Amino acid sequence: MNKKLHLSILVIALFIGSLLNAQQEAPTEYGGGLKVNLNEKGDKYFRLITWHQFWLDMKNQSVNGEDRFTATPMLRRSRFLMFAQLTDRFLIMTHFGLNNLTPAGLDPTGQSSQAQLFMHDAWAEFKVTKNLYLGGGLHYWNGISRFNNQSTLNFLSLDNPRFAWSTIGTTDQFARHLGIYAKGKIGKLDYRVAWNGAMVNSIDANNGLAPAVNKASYVGRATYGSEAANIFAGYFNYQFFDQESNKLPYFVGTYLGKKKILNVGAGFYTHPKGSVSLNENLDSISNNVLLWALDVFTEIPVGDNGGAVTGYAVFQTNDYGVNYQLAGGSQDVFTGSVLFVQGGYLFPSQSKVAWQPYANFAAKSVTALDGSATDLGVGINCLLTGHNAKLTLEYRNQANINVDATDRIILQAVIFL
Repeated sequence: MNKKLHLSILVIALFIGSLLNAQQEAPTEYGGGLKVNLNEKGDKYFRLITWHQFWLDMKNQSVNGEDRFTATPMLRRSRFLMFAQLTDRFLIMTHFGLNNLTPAGLDPTGQSSQAQLFMHDAWAEFKVTKNLYLGGGLHYWNGISRFNNQSTLNFLSLDNPRFAWSTIGTTDQFARHLGIYAKGKIGKLDYRVAWNGAMVNSIDANNGLAPAVNKASYVGRATYGSEAANIFAGYFNYQFFDQESNKLPYFVGTYLGKKKILNVGAGFYTHPKGSVSLNENLDSISNNVLLWALDVFTEIPVGDNGGAVTGYAVFQTNDYGVNYQLAGGSQDVFTGSVLFVQGGYLFPSQSKVAWQPYANFAAKSVTALDGSATDLGVGINCLLTGHNAKLTLEYRNQANINVDATDRIILQAVIFL
């Protein structure tokens, strides 16, 4: 790392230290957030949630043998979510916002032709029995793994790895499909399954990534129409200790010692004729896309002052079609496999401010490049009011195949109501 990057690390460390030293009084408890009851009993209500996640992304990258350092401010997420429990049988969800707004994406009058604010979730749900709920719309009840259903409000680390949202831009709008889902619990077995319609305007289609000989492009819906319209997905996890809520689809990254968790899960995603490649005679060949994963999540409280050990591991195998890589040569969305592990420790604390160091590591086997890539992340959370107000500082090293490794330091500030 060059001198500028060392200086950035020092400035950030001093900034966080000064902020924490000034944080002497306990902040106000968050409680239940902004919930408005519609009857005296409180079983008919609506709840509002809003949050902002700001990043300062500092990157040191070798370009043609020369180190280059950049620091970019980014509004990683700005969201507004509302759900309403109309009766004990009906629920409606609305969720919109923006992602990844940088100086390059700003518009002089806020009227850019590129969408900033867009719909994330818009679905309604009906309770059939206590073990079965049915819903439909633009939804986040995904298959494959816990990470493919991850909440963005309570990560253990800075953020989800990109490969964990395995279908973004291939068949869905920012990890959301249009379709029908079923969810529920049978004893300690939690399940979600869905039938979805595949998106036509995939990243590959929009970037002109055409099928090639022995190299797939994810343009099956655009090529085969209704023959490639159907997607089936599911995720099942057995919850040995405390039970997690499935009222909403978003899995928690860490409960900060509030629950004792041990879950083992398995999931899948299949899209017949999802991608297209060419044979030696330049004839189009359909590829059946299949992704599946096995994972385990645990959190064990430690001590009497809110400490906890948190861990997650997932093995995922991806078959998007022969030698597939997302448009642009992504080494995050590809045919191959991924092993990801993550762990963190929340130090017990008698004050409201708490520290939570963590580390994660991913090993990716990319078929198209006949090689392996790795991602390493080491960071620490400063929890001012739990997840509702926190700072995160993370170092990342991404070692891609045939590409110089990239070092990044990211400082994040999060507030959510």
